[in-house]
Amino acid sequence: MPGTSLTVESTSELPLIASVSKADSGTDGLRRRLGTVPAPVLCLVSMLAVQLGVAASKPLFGVLGVAGATFLRIAFAAVVLLAVTRPRLRGRSPRDLAMAGLLGIASAGMTLLFAGAVDRLPMGTAATIEFLGPLAVALVFARRAGHVLWAMLAAAGVALLTLLGGEGGSGRLDPVGLACAFGAAACYAGYILFTDKVGAAFRGFEGLVVSFTIGTVVLAPFGAAEAVHGLSGSSSPGLLLLAVAGVALLFPVLPYALEMTALRRMSQRVFSVIVSLDPAVSALVGLLVLGQVLGPPQVLGICCVVAASVGATLTARR
Repeated sequence: MPGTSLTVESTSELPLIASVSKADSGTDGLRRRLGTVPAPVLCLVSMLAVQLGVAASKPLFGVLGVAGATFLRIAFAAVVLLAVTRPRLRGRSPRDLAMAGLLGIASAGMTLLFAGAVDRLPMGTAATIEFLGPLAVALVFARRAGHVLWAMLAAAGVALLTLLGGEGGSGRLDPVGLACAFGAAACYAGYILFTDKVGAAFRGFEGLVVSFTIGTVVLAPFGAAEAVHGLSGSSSPGLLLLAVAGVALLFPVLPYALEMTALRRMSQRVFSVIVSLDPAVSALVGLLVLGQVLGPPQVLGICCVVAASVGATLTARR
């Protein structure tokens, strides 16, 4: 999600997710319209949009399949961003294009694996485990002995989620779902690290558009056939495509515009603290939209990871 270019120092401030550089004439009008909204509100709306997009994707999984729905969503997002940005790649070095390609691969893996996790686990549990990716990057680059305590707190939260995270505290979580969530966390870490390089090399959304296009190509072998099968078997394929397009606007298109605008008017540290609430927002949306009730161990586990994230951010070197 857009922001300013990451450096090793700013990477230690947690997920300045998918940060790209600040200039993009194609989105100037939107940024002006959003300029009157307080930056923290934009961040919170962005998180809600992401989680509502994830929740809205779940009904599509039964019709299009997890991979099919994910492929169509990312393809729609790539088309929208291509139409808005129209990137100029002439003169780009092979290294810059390779970094954008690696970002696209990480993005595709993160998106598909997280969708698989959400299909099998409560949203709050899946989002919290996935959040270990950026938290791990933050702790690695923090280089302070005291951050071991935050890592231990996060580990305790994950233990509560995975060992006692089933319904009624039974701990009966789907092992495939857990594998997908941890895989998404690993891809999320790579996503942040490659974003650092892409954000420094490309203007505006150009690197992001390249990565989304490559991500669509990467997802095609996994989801294209499933998507075609689901659409051909639907009585209303047009309405189904409109539903997918709406989900794509909720996530990832809308959050990019909101977060880029917010990061232009607030510090990265404050942004990182707000983003640390993402697992809690995910759990709340899962409860209100999907009726996913969390038990005390799950709530405590999410609180531990959120506290570790906030603590690591606030004690990171400025």
